Parts: sequence; structure tokens; C-alpha cells
Amino acid sequence: MTTQPNFTSGQEPEGKVGALIAWALFLLSIPSANVLVLVGLVVSYVTRNTAVGVARQHIEAQIALFWSVFWWTIAAWVAIIVSAIASVVLVGIPFLILSLLIWFLISVWFTVKSALGLINLLQNKPI
Repeated sequence: MTTQPNFTSGQEPEGKVGALIAWALFLLSIPSANVLVLVGLVVSYVTRNTAVGVARQHIEAQIALFWSVFWWTIAAWVAIIVSAIASVVLVGIPFLILSLLIWFLISVWFTVKSALGLINLLQNKPI
């Protein structure tokens, strides 16, 4: 059974509320120690099948943003750990600082991208 999109006057397009919730949870991920980003990802995956139009584009962007940030963060943490171990002999200190800076910039990029996504969705603009 296929559900049809609801285009009733005065209602939000299918999936927009879920996309708004996911963007908000993405923004709240930093104060929640990244727990809420996982909830936002689940909301995105659940809402994905029924979303249409701009909401669907935002949900796809949310999922892509999460996974790209996830893998970049893993790479940054590997670099942090290797640099921390190398710092014992003082060689790794510059690399440790650089790795921490990269990790910080990934967090800032994720937050800015989430804020811009939320603003665009509120204005019914594609991502």
C-alpha cells in the first residue's frame, strides 16, 4: 500500500515537520554530547519515505551530512590518538594540535550547515 502525499491547504508538505525536528536535533547535538544527533538521524530515516519536494531534499541532505561528518570525525579521532601517542617523544605535538583543530572545524561546519539547513527549510528553500 502506497501512501499519497497530503496537499491539503493550510498544512505543511509531507515530511517538513520531520525535517524541521531533525535539523533542530542536529543543532542541539553539541550541548547533548551528540546524543540528539542520533535521534535526528533516526527521525530523518523514518520520515524519508513519506517526504516530498523540498522536505525530501532536506532529509536527504541531513542523512548525507551526518554520514560525512561521522567519517571525518572518525578520521580526526584516529589522527588525534596517533598524535597523542607520538607526543610522548614531542614529535606529535604539532600534529596533535592540528588534529584537534580539524576536529573542532568539523564540529563548527556541522553546526553551521545544520543552522543554514534549518533556515532554508523554514523559508521553503532547497538546501
